[in-house]
Amino acid sequence: MVTLRVSFENGPEISITLREDETATVEKLLSSVPFRAKVNRWGDEVYFDAPVSAELEEDARAVMDVGEVAFWPDGSAMAIFFGPTPVSTDGRPRAYSPCNMLGRVSGDATLLRSVVSGSSVEVSKEP
Repeated sequence: MVTLRVSFENGPEISITLREDETATVEKLLSSVPFRAKVNRWGDEVYFDAPVSAELEEDARAVMDVGEVAFWPDGSAMAIFFGPTPVSTDGRPRAYSPCNMLGRVSGDATLLRSVVSGSSVEVSKEP
């Protein structure tokens, strides 16, 4: 099982456990780490550019669970969901458009409520 460390400037550090069936998107992401980016907030979602390009995968979806992590092909971005977004129709997080599933936050994803748009994030592999 592969785990990523995601460190937010002036914010939390979280771990993401990647899905066990390494999809093409997961493989591309792993080959791109470490990388740094600027964070954006969209409701209770943080997202940031990832140096990856990927097609929509068979199991892509828009409705998420709190703590799920996905890759948004339309924006070449990694997205971490911790609550409703502006397009949510109920209490569940909803992406703007379908995303490829990457994994899940290990621990409390709601810690990301302290993350500010414009701050930096670093993504690396945990040893």
